[in-house]
Amino acid sequence: MESLFLLVLCLLIGLALQRSQSLPANAAASLNQFVLFVPLPALAFYYIPEIELERHLLYPLGVAWISIAASWLVFGSLGRWLGWSRKLTGCLVLTSGLGNTSFVGFPVIEALYGKEGLATALIVDQPGSFVVLSTVGIVIATLYSGDVIRTGPIIRKIMLFPPFIGFVLAVAMNLFDLHFPEFICAGLYRLGSTITPVALVAVGLQLNLDRRSKHLGFLAAGLGFKLLAAPAIIYLLYVVILKGSGQVVQISLMEAAMAPMITGVILASTHGLKPRLANMMVGVGIPFSLITLMGWYWLISNS
Repeated sequence: MESLFLLVLCLLIGLALQRSQSLPANAAASLNQFVLFVPLPALAFYYIPEIELERHLLYPLGVAWISIAASWLVFGSLGRWLGWSRKLTGCLVLTSGLGNTSFVGFPVIEALYGKEGLATALIVDQPGSFVVLSTVGIVIATLYSGDVIRTGPIIRKIMLFPPFIGFVLAVAMNLFDLHFPEFICAGLYRLGSTITPVALVAVGLQLNLDRRSKHLGFLAAGLGFKLLAAPAIIYLLYVVILKGSGQVVQISLMEAAMAPMITGVILASTHGLKPRLANMMVGVGIPFSLITLMGWYWLISNS
């Protein structure tokens, strides 16, 4: 409950600062860069070296990859069919395909399944969502932003993306059974914990909920996919087709139903992919997801 309160509070603080116009015009962009360069790599170093790799973790690992593939297929096809701009299509692919598996996901999973449920949530988030963001996400952002597509620069951009560097080094630590001493872990945790307030304040600074906005239809389409269609795909695949059951499968489905990923919105915004719509996806998606999550939790609890 405390974490969920923090989400709402930080969004409101960002909105208040936006209205007061007391910060520089580039404040949101600066906060976005801080999130990408500092707390995201810190979280990778904190969590990944301690994860025990097991076969059943393929369920949570697959959530982000399946979701981004489905989003790209759906909105890529709709964009071509309906004549959307590339930036609009790219915005919807990114924000609908990447879930908020940590900022919203961790407190929700802990509240529903206890601290032991966080181990599964971490697999959805770290080798799942973070790696998708750091690889496929960069490719999508570059492809739809209008930048010239060259393999070399894209590979360099991926290799130099701070969360990806942090993930690769943290995986290497896991494989070689290397661990930081406790005082370094404590510092990494404190750095990583800044990600929620900083990222959400940045979102609030850029959020503009105009009822007459031309983006409302696209907002409904994006959230409809993210909150309803994406978890339905995971449910169909994991429960109906693969006959999966148990807490790991339940947590995987719940994580698939989370609101759009804040760092996915940051990636879309920094590449000029409809920043206003991208931030509306998070600002509206977070409170709406708390309602739809209750429905998904009831469904899987009674399956």
